[in-house]
Amino acid sequence: MEKKIFFTIWVFLFLQNPVKSQFDELYFTRFNHGANNLSIDGASKIQSNGILKLTNDTLRVIGHAFYSRPLKFKNSTTGKAFSFSTAFAFAIVPEYPKLGGHGFAFTISPSIDFSQALPSQYLGLLNSADIGNFTNHIFAVEFDTVQDFGFGDINDNHVGIDINSLVSNKSAPGSFFDEKNNKQNLNLKSGKVIQAWIDYDHAKTQLNVKLSPFSTKPSSSILTFDVDLSPYFEDSMFVGFSSSTGLLASSHYIFGWSFKMNGEAKSLALNTLPSLPGPKKSHTTLILSVLMAALVLTVLVSGATFYIVRKIKNRDVIEDWELDIGPHRFSYHELKKATRGFRDKEVIGFGGFGRVYKGTLPNTKIQVAVKRISHESKQGIREFVSEISTIGRLRHRNLVQLLGWCRRRGDLLLVYDFMPNGSLDKYLFNEPKLILSWEQRFKIIKGVASGLLYLHQEWEQTVIHRDIKAGNVLLDSELNARLGDFGLAKLYEHDSNPTTTKVVGTLGYLAPELTRTGKPTTSSDVFAFGGLLLEVICGRRPIEPKALPEELILVDWVWEQWRVGAVLGVVDPRLGGEFDETEVVVSIKLGLICSNDKPEARPTMKQIVRYLEREAPLPDVVPPPNGEVGKSGGLEDYVHSYPILSKVSTFSSIGDDVDADVDVGSSSTFPLSILQ
Repeated sequence: MEKKIFFTIWVFLFLQNPVKSQFDELYFTRFNHGANNLSIDGASKIQSNGILKLTNDTLRVIGHAFYSRPLKFKNSTTGKAFSFSTAFAFAIVPEYPKLGGHGFAFTISPSIDFSQALPSQYLGLLNSADIGNFTNHIFAVEFDTVQDFGFGDINDNHVGIDINSLVSNKSAPGSFFDEKNNKQNLNLKSGKVIQAWIDYDHAKTQLNVKLSPFSTKPSSSILTFDVDLSPYFEDSMFVGFSSSTGLLASSHYIFGWSFKMNGEAKSLALNTLPSLPGPKKSHTTLILSVLMAALVLTVLVSGATFYIVRKIKNRDVIEDWELDIGPHRFSYHELKKATRGFRDKEVIGFGGFGRVYKGTLPNTKIQVAVKRISHESKQGIREFVSEISTIGRLRHRNLVQLLGWCRRRGDLLLVYDFMPNGSLDKYLFNEPKLILSWEQRFKIIKGVASGLLYLHQEWEQTVIHRDIKAGNVLLDSELNARLGDFGLAKLYEHDSNPTTTKVVGTLGYLAPELTRTGKPTTSSDVFAFGGLLLEVICGRRPIEPKALPEELILVDWVWEQWRVGAVLGVVDPRLGGEFDETEVVVSIKLGLICSNDKPEARPTMKQIVRYLEREAPLPDVVPPPNGEVGKSGGLEDYVHSYPILSKVSTFSSIGDDVDADVDVGSSSTFPLSILQ
């Protein structure tokens, strides 16, 4: 038998509901043999070896590939959806290991016109306006490699069933059942070929999804969903695939595809499918030979000279930490062009580690904030590595998004989303141009709480921020809160004990136990969050040296007003009495509880979010934050209660990491305080 892989389409008549000229089975094992039967747009293309490539490593692109003719999906007599089955082999190759961007979906749609669809988390299927509309008539099974909390994603490696929305009706982590029916984890973005089976049984009204890295179909499903698809399907629908990339990119490949109506689709023999080309051996050999020759020559002839020249020119050195970090690495030329040569007119903030510039990326026209750090500063290097390794892998709607980084000679640069409304402290203190309403303030409080819950409990590791304050909360164009500045953050495995470290942070937000143990915890973050709560409510700083003696420490003053029953008097007078009393009282009470000197008396962020959402009642009794009413003696006693703090400036951070509040002037729209 001639060994040849080919594309075929079989034509059958439906047994239960005959339809003339109705294709009910598709079978692709080399897509270039059947290219005329596919409708392809966007970034999608069929490679010369027959592999369908939906997207590449370009940012924010969409790719579609659909069978060009609609198939009949409903019984014209009963109006019931037919059973269908599909199998396909795919691979996801991310631009950066461990970071997906974003995924693809097997899709059944009434149309192949996706001109209004968006990339990133929308997977090229829908947009922000039509999410959840019943008129979409979209069915999809997504293979998602980015966790989007706005859509309720369970993780960054999952399969989800989507009907008319990208909020999955049901989802499951990437996994498969082996030949012994034991469940095994499966990394969707490993770059290896994976086969997927999707089967809908109209009699049972049940959908099943199975995965495997092998050719044999597993006996058990990783995802089962009871649903009657009849109301969602139109009589004729298109079948195919949709994919997209975002700020990070992945190449999404389909190697083969089988589809059958009212029957079981044929599984694909993975070893017969085309494979991704590897690096050319001759090219690799040539490179290795040249490198070896250069290395020998350097060592024998000019090792010392090379070292001296490298030191003089301060060339880039690829260190171990650079090999395993995730975000996009920008070219220095690209960032120089974006900031117009790092002009002084583009400076929007200053800090202990350098400047922050406003910029516009030349290719995408995306506005960014570029933080430039001195390479000569040990503090700068430590912060640079910490921010990349931490925030670079975090994705949450209430966290500042790190877009990428650059390292060139003496320059270390971090690139962030540009936040046009600057930092929260500029709207709370002094004489702000805009007075935030209570509704806006309460939304900001809940946003920061949601971001901290993600850091403490919902991400793969526990992240302790260590510098929560109004200056480190940015506001986007819609005044949504984004927590940033991860230069002091610490990562731990869940349920592990933090190690002793230097006391760092900002005076007024430091939990008392830090000076005794030196161990930052989620509870010390909660203490700082309590200070932030009171800041937002009162429009006053945690410590005010020029205030009246009884008002030097904000938490003590608020507690005293709580104790005498005059708590509504602490609300920022600039609100003019326009606020929700219940929300204010809940927030004040929560701020006092979070500010308790005893860590065990503070709630967790999960409890805090439930309190703010009114899902659980707050404790009836609010104990004095400092143990005894009236015990605090003002700012001097407060400072001297911290042995380390008494030796430094009131508004300085402690340890090697110096963190000062920065005023960049009224012309600045993006203060550095979030990026210090």
